[in-house]
Amino acid sequence: MKVPLANLLCITVLASSGTSFPLERRGAAAGKEKRVQYAAWDDVNVLAHGLLQLGQGLKEHVDKTKGQVRDITIKMKVFNVTVSELGKLTQMLQEDSEALKAKAQNLEESERLILNVSTDLREKTKELLKDRQKDHERMNKLEEKVDGLMQGEGLEAANGNYSDARIIQWMLEAQNKRIDDLVERIKQQQEKLDKQNVRIRTLQNQIQMKKELSSLKRKEDEVHLNASSEQRDSPVAMASDCHELFLRGETSSGLYTIQPIDSQPFEVFCEMTPEGGWTVIQRRQDGSVDFDQLWQAYQTGFGSLDGEFWLGLEKIHSVSRGGNYILKVQFSDWRDEVQSINYPFHLNGEESNYSLRILERPAGNLESSLSTETSGVPFSTRDKDNDQKNDLNCAKQLSGGWWFSNCGRSNLNGRYFVTPAPKQRHQRKQGVFWKTWRGRYYPLKTTTMMIAPAEIENKS
Repeated sequence: MKVPLANLLCITVLASSGTSFPLERRGAAAGKEKRVQYAAWDDVNVLAHGLLQLGQGLKEHVDKTKGQVRDITIKMKVFNVTVSELGKLTQMLQEDSEALKAKAQNLEESERLILNVSTDLREKTKELLKDRQKDHERMNKLEEKVDGLMQGEGLEAANGNYSDARIIQWMLEAQNKRIDDLVERIKQQQEKLDKQNVRIRTLQNQIQMKKELSSLKRKEDEVHLNASSEQRDSPVAMASDCHELFLRGETSSGLYTIQPIDSQPFEVFCEMTPEGGWTVIQRRQDGSVDFDQLWQAYQTGFGSLDGEFWLGLEKIHSVSRGGNYILKVQFSDWRDEVQSINYPFHLNGEESNYSLRILERPAGNLESSLSTETSGVPFSTRDKDNDQKNDLNCAKQLSGGWWFSNCGRSNLNGRYFVTPAPKQRHQRKQGVFWKTWRGRYYPLKTTTMMIAPAEIENKS
């Protein structure tokens, strides 16, 4: 039963003063006058003041306790919400993992089917080649026979064998037609094999990209969880590029996670040199990745950071927009001779189709293969033609996405050819080339593109 503080105070005062109320002295003389004793007023005031202070202290303690209980309740609600969100994220990750497993299984089945088809096609091709060889031998024999008939002794002999020569000539024509048909069938089968190989590589790239996105998402969730649970007052921010990692003490080349300003974290390959850290945006080295991709792939990136890859136009823009940056282009030929060029540059955003503007071209003819248009050159792919050729799609003709001002200066994202290059001129145009170094039709062995703040050039 709760008693109000004022009532309690009154009861206490009455009880305390009651001990000093009039006391009757009962003696033998009944007629004597009663004596009454009263408590001193100062004592009553002191006692009342003490009780008031006690009540005020109790009230403050209750208010403080209520505030603590309210804070605990709010933290419990936040914790419950965080646990619920983690549960949802865990479920989403499990669903993504199951979907990736299913796609991987489908890919394995597709690869087995394609391998079986490829084996059958190879066997059929061998058989067709054997038939072709036999046909050639038969043709040679028939030609010898025809020559003998046409060069027979005397007009009578020639006239007598005229019908046989015509029959043999028809047979030769039929054999030639059959050989042409076989060659055409071989070409069609080869084209099918090439398309299947491209499809397999594309599926592998897509699965690799999804694995990287899933891994990045898990890392983001872990970072978010650590930030919400620990609630640090001054957390250490991620580095915005590889050079900032170098300034923080990282000296080993490899994979790192960065977070440019106003951007989500993502993983990059950092090339650490004695002068500083370079963020690698492109690498070609063995032809394991198909660079003939559409606009969406070039915008978000593709390939494997441990091998061949394109970082992604949006990521390159997010890194380089933070200040003055240098673009370093490095390539090698099949004699392992290496050449590199540095350009101060600026890359615009999606609204201008990621146009590249070279701020200052270094002296020399070698550097002229990358356009120095003052307004910038937009990026082009075969499904998004932004080049300066009105009657031609450079990306479609040359293969791969690039900053095409025209179709002949450079293309480091073209088809990868192992030397020697194809004999057909239209195929050699599609290769990886830098016109002012080894020529337009020379397929380069390796290429690397990387960016870093302009201050790194002052240290080199």
